[in-house]
Amino acid sequence: MKNIIFIISLFLTFSAMSAQEKAKSIFDIARSGTVAEVKDLMKQDPDIINKTNESGFSPLILACYRGNMEVADFLMDKVKDINYNSSMGTALMAVVYKGDLALTQKLLDNKSDINTADSQGTTPLIFASKLGNIEMVKLLVKNKADKNIKDKQGNTAFDYAVLSKITKLINELKN
Repeated sequence: MKNIIFIISLFLTFSAMSAQEKAKSIFDIARSGTVAEVKDLMKQDPDIINKTNESGFSPLILACYRGNMEVADFLMDKVKDINYNSSMGTALMAVVYKGDLALTQKLLDNKSDINTADSQGTTPLIFASKLGNIEMVKLLVKNKADKNIKDKQGNTAFDYAVLSKITKLINELKN
């Protein structure tokens, strides 16, 4: 009898795990799934890639934040608005935060707006400067980020560089 109960409970556990795997949301897939999984969900609802979760994040923002390059790359030219701006920023802001230079360049190549600010007025360049990420600042400047934009505190990327006291960063943003 104990063996039967054990087998049944084991079967139910695997069945529950299998059902959970099948019930992945677009947001779960964006974080750590595959393009094939995104395509499967799009067969049922082609607009699913443009939805936002309870925190206001789009699948593209989540894929970028988690570094899911394959899914992010797929979504870039398929979403309605590559520049969708959550309260915490765009997909470009997510990759700047993570410091992913390759994904940043891909977003820029796909017409991501380099000067879109978040709810605090922070642009990707200001954010990279606040983080002290010199290589990211170089990439954004090379792609014509506007150095004169001020956030809601009235500071530019250069102002944050000066506050950081990182000479290389300051020099990168001079002029």
